[in-house]
Amino acid sequence: MQVELKVPVLPESVTEGTLGDWHKNVGDAVVADENIVDLETDKVVLEIVATSAGVIESIAFESGDTVRSGEVLGVINTDVPAAKEAGSPKAEIVSSNKVSPNKASPAVRKMISENDLSVDDIKPSGKKGAVLKADVEQHIQSKSDTPTASTKSDAGAPSRPPAVEALAAGRNDRRVPMSRLRARIAERLKQAQNTAAMLTTFNEVNLKPMMDARASYRDAFEKMHGVKLGMMSYFTRAAVEALKRFPVVNASIDGDDIVYHDYFDIGIAISSDRGLVVPVLRDVDQLSYADIEREIRSLGERARDGKLGIDDLTGGTFTITNGGVFGSLLSTPILNPPQSAILGMHAIQQRPVVIDGEIVARPMMYLALTYDHRIIDGKDAVQFLITIKNVLEDPSRLLLGI
Repeated sequence: MQVELKVPVLPESVTEGTLGDWHKNVGDAVVADENIVDLETDKVVLEIVATSAGVIESIAFESGDTVRSGEVLGVINTDVPAAKEAGSPKAEIVSSNKVSPNKASPAVRKMISENDLSVDDIKPSGKKGAVLKADVEQHIQSKSDTPTASTKSDAGAPSRPPAVEALAAGRNDRRVPMSRLRARIAERLKQAQNTAAMLTTFNEVNLKPMMDARASYRDAFEKMHGVKLGMMSYFTRAAVEALKRFPVVNASIDGDDIVYHDYFDIGIAISSDRGLVVPVLRDVDQLSYADIEREIRSLGERARDGKLGIDDLTGGTFTITNGGVFGSLLSTPILNPPQSAILGMHAIQQRPVVIDGEIVARPMMYLALTYDHRIIDGKDAVQFLITIKNVLEDPSRLLLGI
């Protein structure tokens, strides 16, 4: 029987995708649920898997081709004798190419391909022999640390670094097409600049009370809930409290209407190998601190491994981005359309502040709120940020509802 390998049904917001690397060739044996080819959309990388065991009979598209929902990418023949043995070691001799296990995530495979490496040459450290990003980086570093004939001095003097050799060889330009995700990020950011009346207001927050609370309950929290107590749960809960008090910040514009959302789906900006992604935490007002920490950790791991689904990145009424993890002291974040506001966190620094008439050092952070001035007035934006500041500087406010 011939089984078609099709592009999965994509949501309305995603019309097409770009085929990545084929992991099988015509004549290769496959097993059910084995990844055959990657599909890069403007949101995520999807793995298209075999629905049945068999042998690849034909392939209709090449890597880099643009495909749409429902298109047939190839055909799997389940009647070939090799199909019955695809799950056994004998399957390795059925086709001209050895069937190798799926050792790496799409993001890691892309990194391996871009550096012209072979996955079999990289020593894995992940579970079940999986190759991780750190393994690839270590392999690249080990290769660059190995002296070569072109970098050794004839007189035994210290060799010139590779960068010097590259400059001596001439000036080169390298043209690389934008990934679909990068192109989509550029499109959305430009859309925000062109359509929204963006304005940013700032404040600073003394994080000592929050950090003291974390230090007091960190061990008990982790022991009870099995997850570490981080900063993001505090900031996320503080943001939800402020959104409740100022619903217009949680709203969006649709034509000539303002759409108020009575739910709180918070996007958390995460940097991945493929670029910036903003997975969404749903109904955050109903989540505990432990739930928030688990969800954020799960989303971060899936973003790193290229396992985020389209549903993870769809929707959202408000976004939080933390440039502080990269050392940013101050920034003006750009809106994530169609949302009307975004909160920017920054690096924590010990700075002198005046408390009760005395100058003392405190762990301070600048907060930035970029908002769409078409529907959010400056008064609401400033008071929204002050609410977040007050909750973080006195976490007990959340318990008392003040």
